[in-house]
Amino acid sequence: DLEEVVTHKISVNLLPFEVRADFVKVTGDTVLVPVTLQVKNRDVTFVNKDGIQRGVVNIFGRLTTMTGRVAQTFEDTVTIEQPAELLPKVLEKNSVYWKALPLRPGRYRMDLVLKDVNGDRVGTWSRGIMVPDFGDDRLAASSLILADQMERVPAKNVGSGNFVIGNTKVRPRVEDSTGKPVSFKRDQKVNFWMQVYNLGINDQTKKPSATVEYDIVSLANNKPIVHTVENTDQMGNLGDQMTLEKSLNLMSFEPGLYQVTIKVSDNISKQSITPTAKFVIE
Repeated sequence: DLEEVVTHKISVNLLPFEVRADFVKVTGDTVLVPVTLQVKNRDVTFVNKDGIQRGVVNIFGRLTTMTGRVAQTFEDTVTIEQPAELLPKVLEKNSVYWKALPLRPGRYRMDLVLKDVNGDRVGTWSRGIMVPDFGDDRLAASSLILADQMERVPAKNVGSGNFVIGNTKVRPRVEDSTGKPVSFKRDQKVNFWMQVYNLGINDQTKKPSATVEYDIVSLANNKPIVHTVENTDQMGNLGDQMTLEKSLNLMSFEPGLYQVTIKVSDNISKQSITPTAKFVIE
């Protein structure tokens, strides 16, 4: 019945939720598109059974090409269970769902429907997304992900499981629907994750040669807060692709709005890229 909502393009927002799509290269013609959904627990209806409060959300997603061909569909059920006495704390938090979809580069329409099973409320979300072409001829990067969790996974979990990209669990923070940047508290870490593709390779050494600059600026006064420089010589055995992972402790930061810029300069191909992202410290 959730597919019916998509098919008939019914727009309902009784159950609000936020969405983020990221883009990570898999092969020359396949891109992994991790889709992260976030719903506020206070918008979910909980039912008490035997002292356990249970909220259930059904999810349906569909991606179609511009010609209307269905490229991917998925459906899932998310259950939130808590002892009744802990429910007030749980209602202050969000629940996050993640689905990674392999897609070819190109333009798609993404339709999502969430249903609050106990409350019988439905929310919809529809947007066009452009899956980038990470061709071999130019320096490129995946999405720059700001994550509240980033950790290595055991060898048996590489490439599978919730929030797992390659050998790392990366749980993205999701912007709210007003466009306000993602926020972190001062007792948390902000984690930056990004992959870089198509680095030039030196004919003699068979290695890349690039520098990576991390800059964090306070947007309240444009004051530089962090500036670090690394180069690929320090990063071990790299080919034409590298994964950047950085964690930042926020204890010494003043509350406010910040911007991170990661500049990658390829000394061989003489190309550079400078992805940026904003975040708030509360």
